[in-house]
Amino acid sequence: MGRTTRRAAEERVLAALPSWVNAIAQLNRLIAERMGVTASDLDCLHVLNQQGPATAAELARHVGLTPGSVSRMIDRLDAAGCVKRTNDPQDRRRVLIEPTGDGLARIAAYYEGLTSRAHDDLSVFRMDELTALLRFIERSQRSATDELARLRQDDDPD
Repeated sequence: MGRTTRRAAEERVLAALPSWVNAIAQLNRLIAERMGVTASDLDCLHVLNQQGPATAAELARHVGLTPGSVSRMIDRLDAAGCVKRTNDPQDRRRVLIEPTGDGLARIAAYYEGLTSRAHDDLSVFRMDELTALLRFIERSQRSATDELARLRQDDDPD
């Protein structure tokens, strides 16, 4: 594949991403609304599901919220039955936030259709193509995280 052709292919991929991200963001907002929480609350549940129980400060760092905002988020998620507060078995002074089985099951039910469609979409790819897709997603996630950190650092008055 020539240089110009490769660059054009890269540009087509990059041009397609915003519409995909927007569709996912709209889906997340709709699901959050139906669950009685916000889209950033779903981000928190994703972190808890992937990484396990966390303190409020840890959640604030992972989802990019202030401590006050994360406290309100935890209250909303608790009221919706999606999280519970537990004492840290290693340090009884610390409180951990953990997802409830019911909360995770409700979210999974909302995403069941998308998950099924995604499996159908992925079924047309060969294993080497799936490996390439995963590499792109992982690298893109790291790039987005790095860029987020850079932009936040630019906002830092120090």
